[in-house]
Amino acid sequence: MKPFYFSIVIPVFNRPDEIDRLLQSLTLQDDKNPFEVVVVEDGSTIDAEQVCNRYSNQLEINYYFKSNSGPGDSRNYGMSKAKGNYFLILDSDCVLPCHYLSKVRKALSTSYTDCFGGADAAHESFTFFQKVVNAVMTNPLSTGGIRGRKKGLTRFQPRSFNMGVSKQLFEATGGFGKIHPGEDPEFVFRAWDLGFKTRFVQGAEVFHERRIRLNSFVKQIYKFGSVRVILNRMHPKYQSRLFLLPSLFTAGWIFLIVLLLISFLFNVKALYLDYVNLGVSLYLLYSVLFFASTWYRSKSLRIAIVSVPLMFIQFASYAYGYLRSSVKLIGVAGDGIQAKLPEFFFKDIA
Repeated sequence: MKPFYFSIVIPVFNRPDEIDRLLQSLTLQDDKNPFEVVVVEDGSTIDAEQVCNRYSNQLEINYYFKSNSGPGDSRNYGMSKAKGNYFLILDSDCVLPCHYLSKVRKALSTSYTDCFGGADAAHESFTFFQKVVNAVMTNPLSTGGIRGRKKGLTRFQPRSFNMGVSKQLFEATGGFGKIHPGEDPEFVFRAWDLGFKTRFVQGAEVFHERRIRLNSFVKQIYKFGSVRVILNRMHPKYQSRLFLLPSLFTAGWIFLIVLLLISFLFNVKALYLDYVNLGVSLYLLYSVLFFASTWYRSKSLRIAIVSVPLMFIQFASYAYGYLRSSVKLIGVAGDGIQAKLPEFFFKDIA
């Protein structure tokens, strides 16, 4: 096997401040082997060229500006320009711990794989809400462990905020598709179809900042639920019942609330109230387990308390997107999917 030469590919859109922090963390890596950084500006109106130029004496950095075509196509563009034989794909809102490259190099040298992913973590400098979002997004009780843990409830699917891709895999698949979000699992599904393997690399975590507020968090999770239906249609063999959990969870507590309102408004005392009490008890139990899990993982009582209602919001947002896309795609297949839900696909650049 040839020695690894990493090309770090970073798409960026109107986030020069973010790319600054990421590049700074790259200068602090304890792995002293040479690597290159490929920054792809995806049609930004606030570009990061000057920021990249400031690091030209510390990093081998190549900056490209292109028309806006989405993060997937920008990653493809970066990989096509890169000189390395292994690509490390990062989001601009990530910061790397100093051991990141050495952990990746050691893992690939010990047990090679053409595609890997790592966990995301919350840095101590993050805001309180960012830490809560990270706690909810990485808790196995809310995401099934699919966002970066060694043991999950489904086959591990690397995510493009922290993903490694061999040059061979990129050339075999043609890279990411036009769907967004969801371009990373869609890419992984095609890699699996071609016989490539994926793995989780322990210790190759990134600090994923996720600079979002509650409204943008809701919108993002809604999109995740929406594209999951599209992915199920595009790659039916990789469907999982796990992704029905948010919808069933949300439908359950809405149903319980309706029954309780009927009971209160009409003073109904019937046998079904025993089942209502059982349902409420189960939701309370799940909430307590989620609270305890988050508290144990985050070591913060405040984060654990706020994470419980945010988990309910996450499930409801995902469920709404999943339901809406499911209804929209009734009787639709093939090329009709993009025509029916064009907001989740980037168009080709003319």
